[in-house]
Amino acid sequence: MPTVVVSSARMAKEVMTTHDLALSSRPQIFSAKHLFYDCTDVVFSPYGAYWRHIRRICILELLSAKRVQSYSHVRVEEVARRRGLRQAWVSKDAGGEYQEFLGGFSIGDFFPSMEFIHSLTGMKSRLQHTFQRFDNLFDEILRDHRKENKATELHKYLVDVLLDILKNGYGDMPLTRDNVKAIILDMFAAGTDATFITLDWGMTELVINQKATERAQAEVRSVVGERKFVQETDLPQLQYLKAVINEIFRLYPPAPVKTRFFVNAWSIGWDPESWVDPESFQPERFLNENSDFDFKGQDFELIPFGAGRRSCPVIAFGNASVELALAQLLHSFNWELPDGIQPKDLDMTEVFAITMHRIANLMVAVKPRFS
Repeated sequence: MPTVVVSSARMAKEVMTTHDLALSSRPQIFSAKHLFYDCTDVVFSPYGAYWRHIRRICILELLSAKRVQSYSHVRVEEVARRRGLRQAWVSKDAGGEYQEFLGGFSIGDFFPSMEFIHSLTGMKSRLQHTFQRFDNLFDEILRDHRKENKATELHKYLVDVLLDILKNGYGDMPLTRDNVKAIILDMFAAGTDATFITLDWGMTELVINQKATERAQAEVRSVVGERKFVQETDLPQLQYLKAVINEIFRLYPPAPVKTRFFVNAWSIGWDPESWVDPESFQPERFLNENSDFDFKGQDFELIPFGAGRRSCPVIAFGNASVELALAQLLHSFNWELPDGIQPKDLDMTEVFAITMHRIANLMVAVKPRFS
């Protein structure tokens, strides 16, 4: 199968902007067809009228700036309970297998006549089992929201909005129940797995680089003061924290390669032609007055969310979740490696999957700041 790997910012711009219409479809891989309701989600749906319809729903109804802001009370409540990171770990447990399916080799993707081999190896039955777990979960979620749907327009959750669209329609293309569940699975994956990956790699680098940790903590604690919990209104003042997150995205983009026309976002972030001393964790590079990079798809040296037509629509939602969670972790705790463990002892190997987890769990010594 002809494959092109793009490993520079200049070529990524050509692929994802200049020629993105010609390259904006997605291959319907064997695993995605089984897990994402025959590829009717936003990520794997082929380019066309249906994809444009559901992406419009996501951007205008689910993930608009106003809607993301309306979810702020939920993010604050989760951080206040200090449950955010723990729940991200539980998502990791539920979603780990399907991430491996999507990132692994499937002979049926290259030789469709040989798909029967997946039945012999047990891969197909494992796929069906994983799909059934998620499908049962989404049926339960939809039932609960339909039964208890008393949300006001201001505080509607993603599922409430999708249920309204399922019931009342949206434009001239109705959605089925399976379409809604496919979109929920996208949101579940993007809203939990990618956030967990970013926090996990970020905390790993911060316990290695204590000077960066001290500077980030000093900033957060000077802004938040003696309040126990970070507010979303504090985040615009946390410029060094934002630089830390940019540096995490540069070194460890949650989805390191994109589409069959592979855009190697990881390689671009480590490219010495784009970055000075690219292997070092240096958030300060994003505070330089000559550095105005952002990760919203305009600067191709930093594309953790992609760019062009198929860029991830969850940028605002994901960024708000990461900033608030990381700020709270730095505000409430002091972090360091356990006694006897040096940075060189950490296993920084990545899992081979569609998203870039670390193989080894991060073990740290944590001291609470507040009793």
